[in-house]
Amino acid sequence: MVHLKMLLFALLFAVVGHHCFAQESLPPAGVDSTTINEALLVKEEQQKRIDSLVKQQLTKELAVVAGNVKRTEELEAQLRRIAVNDSLRNITQLEKLKALKKSTNGYPVILNQDTLFFIFTRTGSFNARDRASAVSGKIERLYKAPFFEADSLVMVENEGYYDIIYNNNEVIISIGNLDGLWFGKSNIDLAQTYLAIIKQTITKERSSHSLVNLLKRIALVGVIIILLTLIVVLVNKIFRRIAVFISKNKEKYLHDLRLRKIKIITAVHLEKALLRLNTVIKILSIVLIVYLSFPLLFSVFPETEAWTDTLLKWILSPLKSATRAIIDYLPNLFKVIVIYFIFRYLLKGIRYFFDEVKGGNIQLGGFHPDWAIPTFNILRFVLYAFMLVLVFPFLPGSGSPAFQGVSVFLGILISLGSSSAITNIVAGLVITYMRPFRIGDRVKIGEVVGDIVEKSMLVIRIKTIKNEDVTVPNSMVLSSSTINYSSHTKSEGLIVHYTVTIGYDVPWQQAYELLIAAALKTVHVEEAPKPFVLQTSLDDFYISYQINAYTKEANKQAVIYSNLLENIQDVFNNAGIEIMSPNYHVVRDGGKV
Repeated sequence: MVHLKMLLFALLFAVVGHHCFAQESLPPAGVDSTTINEALLVKEEQQKRIDSLVKQQLTKELAVVAGNVKRTEELEAQLRRIAVNDSLRNITQLEKLKALKKSTNGYPVILNQDTLFFIFTRTGSFNARDRASAVSGKIERLYKAPFFEADSLVMVENEGYYDIIYNNNEVIISIGNLDGLWFGKSNIDLAQTYLAIIKQTITKERSSHSLVNLLKRIALVGVIIILLTLIVVLVNKIFRRIAVFISKNKEKYLHDLRLRKIKIITAVHLEKALLRLNTVIKILSIVLIVYLSFPLLFSVFPETEAWTDTLLKWILSPLKSATRAIIDYLPNLFKVIVIYFIFRYLLKGIRYFFDEVKGGNIQLGGFHPDWAIPTFNILRFVLYAFMLVLVFPFLPGSGSPAFQGVSVFLGILISLGSSSAITNIVAGLVITYMRPFRIGDRVKIGEVVGDIVEKSMLVIRIKTIKNEDVTVPNSMVLSSSTINYSSHTKSEGLIVHYTVTIGYDVPWQQAYELLIAAALKTVHVEEAPKPFVLQTSLDDFYISYQINAYTKEANKQAVIYSNLLENIQDVFNNAGIEIMSPNYHVVRDGGKV
């Protein structure tokens, strides 16, 4: 009779549980599928335990009514239904577990920042996070217990569940069917695994944090610090010797860096640069050594061991990222290199062609040889610009908004700030193809007279007869008149001329002879074509005679004019003829005609 009452109670509980399970199987609003699946698994686990109790009662009753065939058949039918339901329930649980594994995160059971194992399932009203937190707290209390005994941790079975208990009174963790199903193990196997892990971890941590181990770690830290100090001192000595070697052997190994005739870096500057580089490398090496020693120091103590990975990541992560970026950029780098070499050798071919044009070996109709180098410079600029357009998409970060924004900003700055420079460049190109002068020509630009010593894309440099270096912008040259004294000097000769005034009492034929004789005595004056005289005016008291003579030395006009004036004075003084001056004439005659 007692067995029958227990059976009825179990059946009633099963019906009520199944009814509640059916009601709660409908997902309430705002609850995700993961939570629903967990709840269903818990309900099915509860139903499984109820069926287990019913099965036990039915088995006991079956033994009692062994002589009653009809009742025996009814009880056996109920047992078969329970077995079928258990099988179906197991299949359903496995399917739900598969779905849960795709979206469920495990929560670690931790002791001193070491992860012992993960919990994925819930038990009763405790979800996986609460279970992991509670188990971690209990294990930590065992670890801190003054008299912990590992043998006091035991495993006890409880109606198919397995509890890990300490001192027969404190349950550390309970392992149910859902835990075993999740890992594909039986409950007893999983419980034994957890028991072994908990025992080993607590024992290990207590041993590692003992006073003896603490003293050993402190001693190890001292040894590390001493070695670190010795390494830093050694590195400092090495770099100091390198600096002394550079200073002592600078005259032997360090020379001026030149690009053709241009001195780029002097030996003194090179020495200073090497010494500064040596200092920078020394400081970086010491900082890196000290920084890398921190992970070693932190790894000595379990409390700071987790910082080791963090410190290493601060260095290794950027290095890995940089290495990965360099490796990923290698295909584009090869493209840039190929494009560069194509344009480089193309420019070499073009340079060879224009050098031949400049030397006269190749002649082009209407193309002057002195246009060759400026034209080559223009083509080189255009080709480099085209090369930059081709290379730009392959530059690292060229597609990023920051890179594009900086490029646009620089372009705006250049366009706004280089208007005068561009004007001078355009003027320089126009001057080049106008060919108003060449290097070495004696010219007059505005009020400046001198020899052209340099032509560039922006300015013209003129050296005056007083050795003054005058820089004239190309735009000013283009907008003002230019007198070139040397353009026809080699072929026809430059005419130097000067005007003197002679009184009416001197026959003009005699004046002609004397002026021509003075011109022929002048240095750098050509005998052929012969000097000639022009009368430029008939004034009140004198006649103006202009002596004209040819010279091939346009750059020596100051000397020529000075010597010409000296000769004119000598010739006229020897002939007894006075060179007239209006002011002097008035003073001498006292205003008389």
